[in-house]
Amino acid sequence: MANEQETENKQTFEADMKKLEHIINQLEEGDVPLEKAIDMYQTGMQLSKRCHDQLQRVEKQMDRIVSETGETVPLQVEEGE
Repeated sequence: MANEQETENKQTFEADMKKLEHIINQLEEGDVPLEKAIDMYQTGMQLSKRCHDQLQRVEKQMDRIVSETGETVPLQVEEGE
């Protein structure tokens, strides 16, 4: 059951990232009418938050796994990654 959830989250995360990249590319091109650009920006912000939240959950899960195995060093993401 946990593997199904992880697979679904991964697919959702990857799909959300692709959508977000597409929106960013379209907005960077600048050929989008203002109203559509605003809608796209709002959608992009929602996707960004969803992806960020998913990454936060994964980081907490990894910290929990590490603590269960006796490791005392929490996982840290280096800047630029």
